[in-house]
Amino acid sequence: MGYRLVAEATMVVHFGLLVFLVVGGFLAWRWPWVIWPHLAMATWGLTSTVFGWHCPLTALEDWARQGAGEAGLSRGFIDTYLTGVVYPARYTTLIQVTVGVIVAISWFGFVLRRRRLHREKTLTTT
Repeated sequence: MGYRLVAEATMVVHFGLLVFLVVGGFLAWRWPWVIWPHLAMATWGLTSTVFGWHCPLTALEDWARQGAGEAGLSRGFIDTYLTGVVYPARYTTLIQVTVGVIVAISWFGFVLRRRRLHREKTLTTT
């Protein structure tokens, strides 16, 4: 029971981190401190995609599933739960580029918003 709980919790956290990867830059528009963990998440996402690094959460889930007597993950988290399930495998590159563009747009908007707020603050104090 304990292993299964760890596996399921890890899967939920992993999904949450993927959602954060996509929307975290937009959350930083409202809460600027969020940009730092989002930068870390985006850096991890990019480097793991480019270099093929395995996510420690995938390893944790795989270990827990095997400990619970299940087969474990035969592929990575995204390949297991998203590719071929949520979107066809042939769209993987398109999805990766789209996520990158969304992140870039969110960061660009973050910078513009911060500049505007700084400019407004400067105008009201002078």
